[in-house]
Amino acid sequence: MAKIGRNQPCPCGSGLKYKKCCLKDKPITTTAAPKQKISVTEEIKHLQELAVNRKESIKLIGVFIFVSTANGDGWLFELSEKDAVLVAKDGVTIDVDIEESDETIEINWSHQFVVSKGKVITTAYADQQEETHDNLPAAAIKDALLQMEKTFSSDLLNSIHLSDDKKE
Repeated sequence: MAKIGRNQPCPCGSGLKYKKCCLKDKPITTTAAPKQKISVTEEIKHLQELAVNRKESIKLIGVFIFVSTANGDGWLFELSEKDAVLVAKDGVTIDVDIEESDETIEINWSHQFVVSKGKVITTAYADQQEETHDNLPAAAIKDALLQMEKTFSSDLLNSIHLSDDKKE
């Protein structure tokens, strides 16, 4: 039996296109591809490989943005709370304190960041040292921040973070 195209005349003889006649009465079934589980730990490892090889890259996944630079730096930015962690410096990987399960991701963030005047500025939590990064793609990070604000409601963003009294 030949397959009937949506825009071909309907075989019932109505003179209408198949999509406007008998096809509309048939339920459309689709088989959804299984969702691929994303591992932040694996994405960090990939980011570190890119940084070691000094390849520029930027990848946005949800509220995370993974950035590697040509000078071998790698950063993971969390857009909703503007946290950051350096995962590679000058082509050398840095261990990241991360615990990931099916339900939660806990990262020991080392910095907070802002994008100001076309530059990314980080402030280290440990000593409050501020550093301006000329090599980071400030415009792309700012665009990602704006996209995140449009995509996720503030209630949703607040719900993804555990308050200090809920952390164990």
